[in-house]
This record gives sequence, structure tokens and C-alpha cells, in this order.
Amino acid sequence: MSDTTSFDLVVIGSGPGGYVGAIKAAQLGLKVAVVEKRQTYGGTCLNVGCIPSKALLHASEMFAEANHSFADLGIKVAPELDLPTMLGHKDKTVKANVDGVAFLFRKNKIEGVTGTGRIVKAGEVEVTGPDGAKRTLQTKAICIATGSEVAGIPGVSVAFDGETIVSSDHAIALAKVPASMVVVGGGVIGLELGSVWSRLGARVTVVEYLDKILGPMDGEVSAQFQKLLVKQGFTFKLGAKVTAVEKTGSGASVTFEPAKGGAAETLEAEVVLVATGRRPFTEGLGLDEAGVARDKAGRIEIDAHYQTNVPGIYAIGDVVKGPMLAHKAEDEGIALAEILAGQKGHVNYGVIPSVVYTSPEIASVGKTEEELKAEGLDYKVGKFPVMANGRARAMLHTDGFVKVLTDARTDKVLGGHIVGFGAGDMIAEISVLMEFGGSAEDLARTCHAHPTLSEAVREAAFAAFAKPIHV
Repeated sequence: MSDTTSFDLVVIGSGPGGYVGAIKAAQLGLKVAVVEKRQTYGGTCLNVGCIPSKALLHASEMFAEANHSFADLGIKVAPELDLPTMLGHKDKTVKANVDGVAFLFRKNKIEGVTGTGRIVKAGEVEVTGPDGAKRTLQTKAICIATGSEVAGIPGVSVAFDGETIVSSDHAIALAKVPASMVVVGGGVIGLELGSVWSRLGARVTVVEYLDKILGPMDGEVSAQFQKLLVKQGFTFKLGAKVTAVEKTGSGASVTFEPAKGGAAETLEAEVVLVATGRRPFTEGLGLDEAGVARDKAGRIEIDAHYQTNVPGIYAIGDVVKGPMLAHKAEDEGIALAEILAGQKGHVNYGVIPSVVYTSPEIASVGKTEEELKAEGLDYKVGKFPVMANGRARAMLHTDGFVKVLTDARTDKVLGGHIVGFGAGDMIAEISVLMEFGGSAEDLARTCHAHPTLSEAVREAAFAAFAKPIHV
């Protein structure tokens, strides 16, 4: 660590928003320091969230395909699960990513400061190191990028032990495959991690407060995807209000009652995963002392330029309003860096895709049908079944559909929703189109390589303004 204590920008938190914003600021000529309490960079996403979960999702999907699909492709195998090696693959993936961020910091001459950061006042951050030693950083600007933490269940005391009652942080490192698992929460995290352990042999039951899974996602997507998960062995208890999560002699139990009233029910399982969302992490930052305002949800309030009510103090990512998505935080980090460098950084919040990395994947961008109806907009729907796509048939990945929503008068694409293999990559095509205000006809008249999965997106666009070709 250098003796330099004066910077143009000090970022607290090295998750996707923090590290990307720091790199961009350094590229634009700012002198940058990043404060991180972990021994490794990358925040929740790289260490215990996005990256390790995707490593396990991919590995478990390969295991499931070896068990169920390879024979149909003429491949005879007798797969055997080696969980320690699978977890080892996850750990190697994490290490490669966090080491990559450390390399980028060195490359861009960013000073990493290990310890817990606290804002003393605008322009001053105190860092307490692992050994208790304190260091003060002087800076022109402070960016709060501390991300989020497990929210738990509102009104219910949950004692996480990391083995039988677990959070998403623990569920990426279970020592063995549980015979049964109850997942509290039918959102992205619960369904992804539930999928991992279901593929490896666990009987998974999802308990969700709402009447649908995947909360704000398009209703048709939610309904169709739930049917696919049921075929995969999932059981669902929807409209269920959890009142207790307790440890038992053989595992743990979840007690719930119908959200609209009725008799309580208790489910027992070897493992209970509580995946009911996340909340902004702002503990110990000194926000109250510094006078930084927060809203009722605990999020830091910011203006259009990511500045808080205290000049010189900024915030991005999960600690501010908007979807808690790594790529949203990254874009905000880049925009803030550009603003601090005197440029015109901005984020188009109407075009932020969301992906569920299950099998098949779910991807959405823009408006849902429910939102368009609520806004009273006249819209058209173009749909195409993945079953009719030649490449999907060849790959034995025919579940799902593509849906494109357009303005009925102008044909401008307002939203896109995909259920299918590779949906997370295919959604980018619709996102780019929407970023430039494109129409369904623009997409449909763009030549797509054949045979590709993305042809299903083109066919859905055809369906929105004319007719699809292959159905």
C-alpha cells in the first residue's frame, strides 16, 4: 500500500458497480482507491452470488443432461456425481474472476484498501483494517457501492446455521446433496439454487407468498415456466405466508398459512433455503453521522447524477432504487465515472434485461403485458414457440417461447420475453433494438444466420407486425 491518502475518487465496495466504476474512472484519468472489507474483490456477485451460482448451475445442468438427454443423442454414459469436484470447479471459477479484478486494479493503477470503510464527512473516509489499524483517505468524491445482503423473512426470526437453515450464501457450498429441500421464495435466487440441488437429486418444494413465481416478470412467462419446473420435479405452494422456520431433529421445518386466510401447514425437509430477496447494505458506513438521507426501504436517496443530498457523496447499485442486478450497478458505475470526469454519463433504465439462469433460461427486457395493460397502451403481441426452431430441435432444447411486445400504432418494440435455452444471450438482441428505438419490422428484416436459436426471436418479431414463417 502506498502512502498516498488523497484521491479524486474513493469507492466503498468492490462489487460489480464499485469495481467497474473504479476502472472506468481510472481510465478517464482520475486517481482512484477502492475500499473492500473482504480479502478478495468482486463483492457478493463474484464471491458468493452470480459467479459461483452460475458455475453450479452449468455443472448441474450438464449432470442432468448426461442422465436424461445423452442417450437420445446416441451417447451412452453412466454419470456419477462427484460433488467435491463440482464444488471445486465453482471455487476455481470464483478465484479466476476475483483474481482478474485484482489484476485490472493493478493495470489501471487503482489502490485497493482492505478494511471496513466509514464516511467521516464529505471528502473523508476512515478505513479500519483487519488488524484494527485505521487509515484516513482524503478524496474529492466518495462513491457508496456496498451492495446488498440477505433480507430474511419479514416478521419471522430465522436462525441461519449454514447447514440445515441456509441463505443463498450457504446454498452454494452444501457438503452433500439433501434428500429434500424447501425453498422459501419463488424469485430468481430461490429458483436458480433450487434447480441446482433438484438436478443433483433433492426433492424441492417452493413456498411463495405471491400467487405466481418470478414476481414482477411477465405473467405468461411465469405460468409457462412453473409448468416446466413441475415437470422437472418441483412442487409449489403459492399464496403462502411463512410464519416460522425452525430447526428439527432431522433437518428443519417451514410453517405457512394461506395468504388470504386458512389453516396452517408445516413442511419438513433436510435443508431449508430462505431466498426471500435482499436489502441494501449500509451498516457501519456512517451515513447518519454524515447526514446522508435514505428512503423508507433503507435505500440511499440520489439525484439524476447519483449524488446524495450531501455534495460529494454518491451512491450506485443495490443501495439505491431500481432492480438489484449486477449489470445495472455496472452501468451506474460507468455513468458516475463519466459524470465525475466531466462527461455526460447516463443509464437507460427502460432497457435493463433480467435473466433467470435455470433450465430453460428466462430472459426479459422492457415492459410486461401486465404493465402495458395497466398503462392503458394499445399494443401487439408477437410469439413464436421454440419447438418450431430447427436448431433447438437438433439440440433437444425445445421448451419455451419468444414474445415480443410492440406499440400497436408505431410498431416500436416495448418489451421482449424469452423462455428457452440460451435466453440470457438472445435477449441482448432485443435490448440493442430497444436502445435504438427499433421496431419489430426492423428486427424481422435483419438477416439472421441459419440455423440458430436467435431465429426464434426474428420469428416472434415477424409475428408482431405480420406473420411468422415457420408456424
